Parts: sequence; structure tokens; C-alpha cells
Amino acid sequence: MQAEFEYPTQTPMVRLLNLALVDFAEELQRRMTAAGFTDLRPGHGCVFGGIDPYNGSRLTELAERAAMTKQSVGEVTNDLEQRGYLERIADPNDGRAKIIRLTAQGREAYEFGRRLIDELEREWAERYGEERIAALRDALEAVVAQRLGALPA
Repeated sequence: MQAEFEYPTQTPMVRLLNLALVDFAEELQRRMTAAGFTDLRPGHGCVFGGIDPYNGSRLTELAERAAMTKQSVGEVTNDLEQRGYLERIADPNDGRAKIIRLTAQGREAYEFGRRLIDELEREWAERYGEERIAALRDALEAVVAQRLGALPA
């Protein structure tokens, strides 16, 4: 006979992480839109979040950093290029490859978005407590470092 399933009393962590991300991303989107970046969407974060703001990045690097397929990130890259935020140039180290880099408009959006992200994190620290947000950041950084192979399992 199969044991009866006991329903958890706590909200599953995956739901907590998702809802926190949605809350953070919605506020970021609201502020970006209010600042005039009305054509940017949360889905563009897979590029803005992983691009090297100084030298640009290859599509494969952006996909790896976003933990997404090259095809998916390529579609977002194409969209941002059409909107004027990105450009593609030949990779000086490999003529077959392209470097995706920010345009002046892209740098403006990138820099403004990064400032907003820092501002939102400070606001969360004020709202939920500095120690709690610092602990959350430490835990998430450890998870990401392990995923990227920087920490032992």
C-alpha cells in the first residue's frame, strides 16, 4: 500500500524565488518605462544581464550566461538590434564570429538599468532588513557560483 502524501505546510522555494523575481522585475520594468525606455521588456534581460558593457560579447557567451539556448538569445538580440540598442561587429580575433555590443542608446539603457537594480536592492534592504537581504544575496551567489563550477558541490 502506498503511503499517503503529506502536503507541505511551507510555500515551495521555487514559488518564493519566482514571486520575488516577478516583484523585482515588475518594479524595474515600471521604472524603466517611466524613464522613457518604453520599448524594453523583462525578456531583454537575458542580453542586458550578460553582455560585457565594455567589449561586447559573443552570442554563445550571452546564451551561456543566461542559461538559455543560442536560438532564444539570438531572437532577443535581433529584437534589441532592430530597436537600436545593439550592434554586431566582426570579432577581431575570429573573422567568422560576431561580437554583439551596446550602441550609445544601449549603453544608456544598460547604465540606467544597473543603477535601478542597485536602487531596488537598497530599497529591499530597507524594507526587509539589511542582514536578510545580505544573507539572501550570499546564498544566491553561492548557488550561482556552484552552478558555474566555482564552488565544490
